[in-house]
Amino acid sequence: MSSRYPRDLIGYGPDAPDARWPNGAKVAVSLVLNFEEGGENNILHGDAASEAFLSDIAGAAMWPGQRHWNMESIYEYGARAGFWRLHRLFTGMGIPLTIYGVATALARAPEQVEAMKDAGWEIASHGLKWVEHKDLPEAEERAQIAEAIRLHTEVVGAPPRGWYTGRCSANTVRLTAETGQLDWISDTYDDDLPYWLEIGARDQLVIPYTLEANDMRFATSPGYTEGEQFFTYLKDSLDTLWDEGAAGAAKMFSIGLHNRLIGRPGKMAGLKRFLHYAQAKGDVWFATRGEIAAHWAATHPHRRYERPSQMDRARFVEVYGGVYEHSPWVAERAFALELGPVHDRAAGLANAFARVFRTASADERVAVLRAHPDLAGKLAAAKRLTAESSAEQASAGLDALTDAERDEFTRLNAAYVARHGFPFIIAVRDHDKAGILAAFRTRIDNDSATETATACAQVERIATLRLKALLP
Repeated sequence: MSSRYPRDLIGYGPDAPDARWPNGAKVAVSLVLNFEEGGENNILHGDAASEAFLSDIAGAAMWPGQRHWNMESIYEYGARAGFWRLHRLFTGMGIPLTIYGVATALARAPEQVEAMKDAGWEIASHGLKWVEHKDLPEAEERAQIAEAIRLHTEVVGAPPRGWYTGRCSANTVRLTAETGQLDWISDTYDDDLPYWLEIGARDQLVIPYTLEANDMRFATSPGYTEGEQFFTYLKDSLDTLWDEGAAGAAKMFSIGLHNRLIGRPGKMAGLKRFLHYAQAKGDVWFATRGEIAAHWAATHPHRRYERPSQMDRARFVEVYGGVYEHSPWVAERAFALELGPVHDRAAGLANAFARVFRTASADERVAVLRAHPDLAGKLAAAKRLTAESSAEQASAGLDALTDAERDEFTRLNAAYVARHGFPFIIAVRDHDKAGILAAFRTRIDNDSATETATACAQVERIATLRLKALLP
């Protein structure tokens, strides 16, 4: 297979679905509390150095071979004080939470786990340990994922149905999907809606997470320095998404929280203000990620289709070789381009074909023009058009002409070819019969250079319309 570009830079594109949240909610708010305390880097945990990430210690660095007492103490605050402050807040307001639970941290926090379960919170997996995975060999990361699920099940009493690693590798999304055990995974930040990934035979739901509507910004630069800034950012985000939902494009709003950060009194004040604001605003669905996953699977189930970027060359040309009339070489050359998910939609693949056509030689381009049939000509009468051309001409009523109309088309066809050297080409699906005749009468008098450029643009338009009939 030729070069393929794996990143998906289009997603839903301009056609994002309305989420259709329960009870007509304008926004689904997913609040996530990361439970990492006791699972972070620490030589007590068998790690090579102390933790350095997401704390109130400015410019923290890892201490190889040593315990970092201050860092440990800050993490311990999250488990000892921050968690319980947040537990009182959320249970008191009746707002559900999703826990991202590091398995080894949960194992060291039996009372907190009991409190999570008593509150009815969803407990998802946050991996085995709160450490970097970017350099892990694939086999080792796969083994750690399996061990995280095993230990989580042992500690919580049920296996996790969702997953977020956070400090992940390029393999994490694929490896977690390949377990086949997870209703949702969240190691992406690329959308405001859930979406489906096809990983082998697995249709995996992805619920994107956030690093910006996230209290981690209290521990990074640039970031928040007071609770009011956090409140303002959350409020502005909610208001924007709420307005989109009111216009029929409901979205999801993820908010990321950490015990040792937002659990501090001054920081939590901004979160509390936001929660009261969101409740008062109305038409907001506070949901766990599991509830969002269940809704999405029921309301927007995945539908597979044959994707151009995943076809081999023979199949690609078989399916798309007729997009440019009798010119399969366009598809053959397009296949050799850097195709990816953006080309699995009509607009993307049409662009790839157009690039090939635009960079072809002048003789090759004219050959494509000459491959097109006359409108309502002898081939049409003899029913010898390609299936695509036949359907297109019929859509504009060119298969049901009066005698006078047929005579005019015959006269115009002959005069046009004599003047320009190729048939008159127009995207008939964009016009009715009268509009086609009007364009024919006007364009026949153009100079040939102008008409060649116009005809080539119409060939590209016809290809786009043909691809829209085949692809999303």
